Amino acid sequence: MVEDASGLIMIGAGIAVGITGLGAGLAERDVGAAAVGAITEDVSLFGKVMILMVLPETIVIFGLVVAILGIFVM
Repeated sequence: MVEDASGLIMIGAGIAVGITGLGAGLAERDVGAAAVGAITEDVSLFGKVMILMVLPETIVIFGLVVAILGIFVM
């Protein structure tokens, strides 16, 4: 068994933030392309599109929360 697991906890925290960031980036790509097309056709959709652009970023916040809990609680 590992005596001092702080290094492994840090690696796990980095992986949690990194993978969620990658997933959010891939989601932003698809949502962003659709958002630009929608705004091009109808400018009044700007507010709704901005909300849809922010939603994938919440995934990164959840990954960051998991990483912080892993670092400070474990």
